[in-house]
Amino acid sequence: MSVMADDRRPGDTDMHRRQRSKNLFMLGALLVVVVVFFALTIVRLRGTLL
Repeated sequence: MSVMADDRRPGDTDMHRRQRSKNLFMLGALLVVVVVFFALTIVRLRGTLL
């Protein structure tokens, strides 16, 4: 075993870091979709209320 492997926390392997990055990307993409739908809803409601 190398010294670097001993310094890592459990679950801090390359595979876990890749999965964490993918999860964060998906979270960001989902937030963008939610914001876009929210903005479109506000714009459409504003048009019908006027």
